[in-house]
Amino acid sequence: MKTFKIAHLYYDLMNLYGENGNIRYLKQALEEQDMKVEIHFLTINDQIDFNKYDFFYMGMGSSDNQNIVLNDILKYKKEIKEAINNDKYFLITGNSLDLFGKSITKNNQEYKALNTFNYFVIEEEFRIVGPQYYNCKLLNNHNIIGFTNRNSLLKDGYNPLFNVIEGTGCTIDKEDTNEGFKEKNFYGTYLLGPLLVRNPFFTDYLVKNICKQNNIKYKEPNQNNFAYKAYYEYIKNFYQDK
Repeated sequence: MKTFKIAHLYYDLMNLYGENGNIRYLKQALEEQDMKVEIHFLTINDQIDFNKYDFFYMGMGSSDNQNIVLNDILKYKKEIKEAINNDKYFLITGNSLDLFGKSITKNNQEYKALNTFNYFVIEEEFRIVGPQYYNCKLLNNHNIIGFTNRNSLLKDGYNPLFNVIEGTGCTIDKEDTNEGFKEKNFYGTYLLGPLLVRNPFFTDYLVKNICKQNNIKYKEPNQNNFAYKAYYEYIKNFYQDK
């Protein structure tokens, strides 16, 4: 059986909220489907072969670390675009999502980004901080829970992943009720921390599609584990507090 290879990009610089838990949980979920999985931790000065991997993950980093990563990742601009067009999986969380737009404006200074997608990123002086509760059409009746701490807003070229139930959208339009970005198998969101652990049904969605792409019969997971129980407890408490 082919080994499914996950690349954790800039694991040491873009891991501010312990996002490596997402990759460990994804690996566990894939192994429960009898898949062989490897995680490769890649960072500055590593030569990243985007043809070698099936799934790419990058999380949240400080503003300084984001600048360091931007300067390094620009050399892979063509390879990243090709990987997305070839249906490779990307899960991009926190301010790593900024890197895939046309540009990032900080302190009135515009920096060229990867130009993978058509949105622009503007960093504001204020921050958007707090719990978020979203609807995701991909998951039928299961919503998304999480937390955000950001000052990035998107402009133009926007293909949303989530719809806001409680919380804040991610564009400069204050009336906007959308968050995240999706294109093919690229999934991006400003949600932080253990997104996949907190949202096991989103993990299941990804795993099911990965199995289909690799001609593996998908087995329904056991919903008695800690992740599902914690998810349902949060949803119950959310509605009780209303």
